[in-house]
Amino acid sequence: MEYQVYLRPMTEADTDMVVAWRNKPSVKNYFIYQADFTREGHLRWLHEVVEKGHACQMIICDKEGDVPLGSVYIRDIDHSHHKGEYGIFIGEESARGRGIGTEAARLMIEHGFKELGLHRIYLRALAGNDAAVRSYEKAGFKHEGYLRDDVCINGKYVDIVWMAIVNEEKECED
Repeated sequence: MEYQVYLRPMTEADTDMVVAWRNKPSVKNYFIYQADFTREGHLRWLHEVVEKGHACQMIICDKEGDVPLGSVYIRDIDHSHHKGEYGIFIGEESARGRGIGTEAARLMIEHGFKELGLHRIYLRALAGNDAAVRSYEKAGFKHEGYLRDDVCINGKYVDIVWMAIVNEEKECED
């Protein structure tokens, strides 16, 4: 399959761009964590979480023009049970609705299974974020549950869609 995007590791140099993307209402409103991102908080995340192997975060780049479009990650990596939580955001509005999220998900799933040695990658999506759920389905995630009133956002309880994809080829290693 020929992709229109590729993934590259996030670096400290991406900080200002990522913070700006993550604070856009068009991105922020679809995240469980709604607080504003700061430069300091993001740098702390990179040094204390990503560099220590508890998360893998990549920048999604358009092959045409080598332009950064957003970010994809696997966080809360559990090396004992070979699993982690998937997340994505498309920071550039011009990149939305082009299938880039689905491509980035497929690439990150492949990275998670082959490079990180994961057996299971799961995600949580806010109920009502139908475009994201469709994208996750196209990438191979399956519905596993629906968590009613699971998170409190802006003074209101919100339902969560729980999805996952499993690497059937990964043997269980104790």
